[in-house]
Amino acid sequence: MLKPPKSLLRQVGRAIADFQMIGDGDRILIGVSGGKDSLSLLHILNHLRSYAPVNFEIAVLTVDPEVPGFDPQPLQQYYADLNIAWHYEQQPLLAQAQIHMSGDSFCAYCSRMKRGIMYRLCRENNYNVLALGQHLDDLAESLLMSLFHGGQLRTMKAHYRNQDGDVRIIRPLAYCRERQMADFASRAKLPVIADSCPACFSKPTRREYMKALLAREEAAHSHLFANILHALRPIMIEGELPTPGRVLNDCG
Repeated sequence: MLKPPKSLLRQVGRAIADFQMIGDGDRILIGVSGGKDSLSLLHILNHLRSYAPVNFEIAVLTVDPEVPGFDPQPLQQYYADLNIAWHYEQQPLLAQAQIHMSGDSFCAYCSRMKRGIMYRLCRENNYNVLALGQHLDDLAESLLMSLFHGGQLRTMKAHYRNQDGDVRIIRPLAYCRERQMADFASRAKLPVIADSCPACFSKPTRREYMKALLAREEAAHSHLFANILHALRPIMIEGELPTPGRVLNDCG
């Protein structure tokens, strides 16, 4: 397996250190859909685990929303070859949304339901940390959506506890660009499962609009995302950072 590039390892290591994401003895469940971002996160954390100055465990979770064309089962052997435990949960989220969704987009409903499933599986299997694969592009898009449509300066948090306080959520790719994940996934020949959700492709989404807007601006202003990251860092923290004990501070 191709080693993640040093640039990615440095950025992930810096985010982990800055936001005190990983502590000694942590049991981390990584949400992996099979896309380029989550599979890249899996390989980065698996590599860091091999030489990090603290001990931590990793496992993988896939929530299958039972939409046509989505089949993560071929990854089962892939995880077995990596000697990484895979937790798999199926729920007909698209069908449930058509019955229960009210005043919400399907993507928001699906995300909320998936998060509840992830928290439950963390509890049932004694994982104290949930790692998610959102990157800087995702955080920037969320900032603009919150500003334009919600009138607030908000984005996804880099490290926080869930409402019940029993699971820490971390985003180790918070300093990384989406194109870095795409490049690594291609070079490493990761077995990416294509996103096939019909709800996601039925019409353009606000997130896709923001992605296109940022791409246009970056073409004219090369330092755009560096400036956005500088502005984002203070709002990527929610109150005091959770304390995981002896933390991983040097892994880049």
